[in-house]
Parts: sequence; structure tokens; C-alpha cells
Amino acid sequence: MLTNRHIVIMGGDARQIEVINRLTSLDAHLSLVGFDQLDRNFNGASKLNMDEINAKEVDSIILPVSGTDHEGNVETTFSNKTVKLSKEWLAETPEHCTVYSGISTPYLNTISEDTQREVVKLFARDDVAIYNSIPTVEGTLMMVIQNTDITIHQANVIVLGLGRTGMSIARVFHALGANVKVGSRNPEQIARAVEMGVKAFYLKELEKEVEDNEICINTIPALVLTSKVLSKMPASSFIIDIASLPGGTDFRYAKKRGIKAMITPGLPGMVAPKTAGRIIANVLAELLLQKFAEEDES
Repeated sequence: MLTNRHIVIMGGDARQIEVINRLTSLDAHLSLVGFDQLDRNFNGASKLNMDEINAKEVDSIILPVSGTDHEGNVETTFSNKTVKLSKEWLAETPEHCTVYSGISTPYLNTISEDTQREVVKLFARDDVAIYNSIPTVEGTLMMVIQNTDITIHQANVIVLGLGRTGMSIARVFHALGANVKVGSRNPEQIARAVEMGVKAFYLKELEKEVEDNEICINTIPALVLTSKVLSKMPASSFIIDIASLPGGTDFRYAKKRGIKAMITPGLPGMVAPKTAGRIIANVLAELLLQKFAEEDES
């Protein structure tokens, strides 16, 4: 149980509701920041502002999946107020205070190093990423169907990156009868794509490979769909970029060419927030219980 453990949940979207439910069931004491417009109350949880929380009494901090922006602000779906995790406030927390976030950011890296507070990146864990790929694939399918006028069956589909999410996407589109090609820089991913029965190519060949593209799904968080690549792609193509912001697509040039391109950060939270939230909640509960059990034993 998490009895008497003070946990601050800062901002986030509907996925955080599942996190709140799970942690309150474990008897944690929760302070919710950035939830003032959420028309729901929780036993054992209080809606507060940052300046109403005594940082010296905080055992853990839970950030949204996206972490913070370059100034320390976090997403707040349920509030119009600015919610910020400052270095000064974090420094006031106990040394054992741990920050949990979906991903890290340069700002978060800097303040955690300066204050010597641990940051746990949930989406760096294989189990979270693999579970999360399930709603991501379903959301990607939904977006492709809604934004194209062709069937997935026999469509020419390029998947960029064959990590945990890219592999699930390539497998599902291949199963639906698409002509799937996978682009990667990683020889192991190239070998895995071949083993899966789809065509594979190195990203240095991307300009040539996009010439017959109809649907392109990018999972690589780096600029790979450059203006030079997009100039070779048919204007009728559809691009869905599911990589972390700012994505891997030159959206300005895509618009100039008339290529429909969209970025969808937090896709699982958009299409299946309850499932996506439960994935995060279960892992957080496991990590918190383990951490505090170890502290109690030491």
C-alpha cells in the first residue's frame, strides 16, 4: 500500500484519471495540480495549486506523458492555468523524491541533474512501450481510414522505424494486405522486417523508396521526411507522424506540395484513454510500491 505517501500529479489528459483511480485505491495521498476544471472528485485526492503544496513533504511527482516544455510547463487538459515544475520548487523536495514522466526533455534533464532528483522515463521501458503500441496501432488505423480514399488492402505503405511501435504497425498493416515497406538505419531492424515478410530498406534510400508511396507512417523522432525526400513523394500521399514532438516531417514543405500530413502526439490518449491510462497506472503502481518497500527496508 501507499499509505501516507504524498504524490503530486501535475497536469495531463484523460489517461491521468486512471492513474488517480489506481493510486487512491492504494491509499496514497494525492495532490492534483491542473485539474480544477475536471468535474469529478476523488477520495484521498485534493485539487490544488503548486504554491499550496509543501514541497518538503512530497514523495513523488507524476508528470504527463509528454513531460515538460522547454520552460518547465506541463500539459493541462483540465485547466487553463499555467502549471510549471520549477528547479527551485523541485530542489525543496526530499532527496528521495522521484519524478515520473512518459519521456524526458532537455529542461527536465537539466533540473533533475541540478537538483539530483531521479527521473523515471516510463516510455523507455519495453513493457510500457509494447503495451502502448496496441492503442497506438488502432489509432493509426483510424486516422489512415479517415484521411484517405483508398483501402489499406493493396495500398503502398511505408513505415519509418521498426522499434516497438513501428513493429506493431508494420505487422498489422501487412496483415491487412498492404504492401508494406520498412525504412531504418538499424541493420537489426532491417533483418527483423525481412523476417516478418515485408520489404526493408536503409533510410539513405528513402528518396527513391517514396516515389510510389500512398501512406507513410513515421515513428522516428528525428527529421527524416525532409523537403528533399518530400519532393519525390506523390502529392496524393498521406503522412501520419506519430513520433514525439516535433516529429520527423517537414510539415511546412509538405503543405507547400499539397501533401496531407499530420502529427498525432499522444495518440493512445486520444483514441483509447482508459486503456492507455491503465497501462501507465499499473506500471506506476508497481514502481511506487517497489520503491517505497525498498526505502522501508533500508
